[in-house]
Amino acid sequence: MSKQTQGATQPAPLLDRSDVRVKHAHGVGESLRAFVDRIRAGDLGSLPVIVGLIIIWTVFASLNPVFLSADNLVNLLFDCSTVGVISLGIVCVLLVGEIDLSVGSMSGFASAMLGVLWVNEGWPVLLAIVAAIVVGGVIGALYALLLNRLGMPSFVSTLAGLLAILGMQLYLLGSDGSINLPYGSPMVNFGQLMIIPAVVSHVLALLPGLAIVVLGLRTRERRRAARLSAPSLGGLLARAALITLFLELVVAYLDRGRGVPLMFGVFLGLTVAMNYALTRTRWGRSMNAVGGNREAARRAGINVRRIYTSAFVLCAALAALGGVLTAARLASASQQAGSGDVNLNAIAAAVIGGTSLFGGRGSAWSAVLGIIVIQSIASGLTLLNLSSSLRFMITGAVLAIAVIVDSLARRSRVTHGRA
Repeated sequence: MSKQTQGATQPAPLLDRSDVRVKHAHGVGESLRAFVDRIRAGDLGSLPVIVGLIIIWTVFASLNPVFLSADNLVNLLFDCSTVGVISLGIVCVLLVGEIDLSVGSMSGFASAMLGVLWVNEGWPVLLAIVAAIVVGGVIGALYALLLNRLGMPSFVSTLAGLLAILGMQLYLLGSDGSINLPYGSPMVNFGQLMIIPAVVSHVLALLPGLAIVVLGLRTRERRRAARLSAPSLGGLLARAALITLFLELVVAYLDRGRGVPLMFGVFLGLTVAMNYALTRTRWGRSMNAVGGNREAARRAGINVRRIYTSAFVLCAALAALGGVLTAARLASASQQAGSGDVNLNAIAAAVIGGTSLFGGRGSAWSAVLGIIVIQSIASGLTLLNLSSSLRFMITGAVLAIAVIVDSLARRSRVTHGRA
């Protein structure tokens, strides 16, 4: 057989395996070593918050076994949904290296709009909700305009917005200071009682594993077509099976109580949509590029102003939606809505969950992980009948630790050339 015939029968070398200086993991042992190397290089991902969550749950469960009861976890998920939606918007602005300090006031103003339009003015509830979200988006666009056209730092513009929106909230509520939503209405039932049917919950728990398989197979085909190495099919199926088993066990445990809250299902649905947009669309890649290096993104042809606008509009709109969910949860719109620690919890959830304050690194799942940490602390201290002052101090300490870990990881990535 000639050399030409032998060359024709041999498969073409993979492009990403042709450089002998680059290490590639083969087998379970080498994959574990590669994972450890990524951790040492500062690529931590969600590992710190998962470890922290395990520690928090272990401590509170040992002090009060009721903490891990199905009914308490269901209530915890209800409480996570309202601020969690707001935190999703914070992830967007942090990704581009900006901040929005008015999300708390925006949520309170949206709840006041819902009460006035629905209860006082007699608007259909869906139309009142849409109006509140649209107004939130308009305010977000105003922040982007001040940044893009006048160069006003977002810290300053949103701080001014916090005060102005709070004033509008007080004006709408008037001297009464609160508006009670119709108790027993579908809106209030959604915020307090509605549970996803058990059968539906188990079916939905299968979807993430199915999505991993479908998207993984698609990625394998595209990488093979581009002559790049692809993840093994066995590893893909194992990952999908483990995630599916975990979710099914969680759903089964929650069904021992009231079940999975519909409000939390909506929150997870928004998270999945946001995660897809950030990881698998051109817009999402542009968000990360602008947050990583604005000038480089501009020179690469990205419309930086449009990206900033989309981030602020999404943040304010999600803050308004969070305010609507809060009104449904509390069955009222009051002057206290959106005040207190809403800003703290929304921003802290995104940062604790793994979104970098320096921009360019983060995930929609940061909001989910972060708000579960914060609400777990609040729930655990409540069950122990401890002062709320401890909740603020512990949450502040956890936030400080998260920022320190992020700073050290960023420094490590720079040292290892991974920044």
